[in-house]
Amino acid sequence: MGNTRAISIACAAAFAAARCAAAGGAPWSAGFDAGANLRIRQEIMDNTPGLPGGGVAMPRAAGPYRNHMRFRPRFWAQAGDGETWRVYSRFTDEFRWNVRPRNHSNTFPDEMIIDNLYVEAKDLFDGVLDFRAGRQDMYNLYGLDNLFVDGTPGDGSRTVYTDMARIGLDFREAGRFDVFALYNKDDNQLRWGTERGRHKSLTGFGGGAEPEMDDWGWGGIYSNKAGEALPYKIFAMQKRVLSYRRGGVKHSAKRRDLAGFRVEPRLTDETTALLEAMGQTGRDGEGGWFGAWSACAGLSWKDSKASSARPFAGARIHFMSGDKDAAKEDGGRHAWDPMWSRGVNYSELFLYGTHYGAAWWSNMAYAKTEGGFEFGPHHRVCASTGAMFAQTDDGLGGGDGSFKGVLSLVRYDFPILTADRGKGERFEIFGHIYAELFNPGDYFETDKPAWFVRWQVEFAF
Repeated sequence: MGNTRAISIACAAAFAAARCAAAGGAPWSAGFDAGANLRIRQEIMDNTPGLPGGGVAMPRAAGPYRNHMRFRPRFWAQAGDGETWRVYSRFTDEFRWNVRPRNHSNTFPDEMIIDNLYVEAKDLFDGVLDFRAGRQDMYNLYGLDNLFVDGTPGDGSRTVYTDMARIGLDFREAGRFDVFALYNKDDNQLRWGTERGRHKSLTGFGGGAEPEMDDWGWGGIYSNKAGEALPYKIFAMQKRVLSYRRGGVKHSAKRRDLAGFRVEPRLTDETTALLEAMGQTGRDGEGGWFGAWSACAGLSWKDSKASSARPFAGARIHFMSGDKDAAKEDGGRHAWDPMWSRGVNYSELFLYGTHYGAAWWSNMAYAKTEGGFEFGPHHRVCASTGAMFAQTDDGLGGGDGSFKGVLSLVRYDFPILTADRGKGERFEIFGHIYAELFNPGDYFETDKPAWFVRWQVEFAF
């Protein structure tokens, strides 16, 4: 997984960091190494906006009450020289106990899958070249959290992988240039287990075995730190969705071309700003053209003084274009396509409930404030609240307004048992408690608050 930005203090980045720590691979080591981790979590939710997994085909104001526990064991192994190259693999399973509704669609053993299998090299040719090729995690690649989050959003919390090759050229003071090519297949052929688990849609809109919607893409990112005071990125990429069937209707292939920039100036030793702007164009197999845009701006502050409690705060506003024809079969022509940012970058609740598809962020103006503090080793508390508005009246919420509602969340990450790396220890236990509350606005036909609660414990060996 990509590293979260050290200067970010946003709650979304804090969550990304926790996900990376829980799901990331092992540190580089010489020779052969192996290990495992077990994650146990319970999630309870009610009145999720939209119909979970229904997408635009079956809009609904609120989803049903859900209560389930998830158990995800993972096993990894690697071999390498500890400095220049390594081969890394990881096997994953996730089964669940559904408290409500009662069913046993994912009882143990569900299926074992290969969700990481890649070869990696770094600092080749005197530190100029890095590369990684194979199946790997996508989360927050290149520090572009609005473009790369989850390669398999329909897979729930189990995996975030994609099949990818990426090369980085480091020109030191002249900057860095990265190129990538990826392919997301809707079903995972490297899996063994129950027949029921094999029918899970990994990249489609969600819900059952349909549609099978493979996508692939490529792109390049130029990064320059500009003396650490004005780091920026300029990027361009293309995403292609292969033709698929939905509801018995065949949909033609689609192409999206994207170009944008991201600037993160350091205003003071404790304050950092963010400005990001992106545009999309493209066409489908019938000759129809697309056009969409997204913009994001923010400000973050973190106390640089050494103290027992280190506070942080920030604010962010994110715009994503919409389309009044989003409810139609072609989904409109001007709604923002999140590319591969289909995940929980802003909300767990909206992963389960969205009108546009599984974790499909679009047609949104979201302004939020956040804050919290770090204390002791590995303790972190963060909270945020913000208002959401529809950029365009697409009619999917059932209401007669553009105010989607207010989303608030709080999270506490804490250690239960930590390892002393200096003594060669590696057994650790970490946990977190997380909650969201969404108060819907006049965009929806309901005023019932939606909520999501989770506790989690993870063991690393």
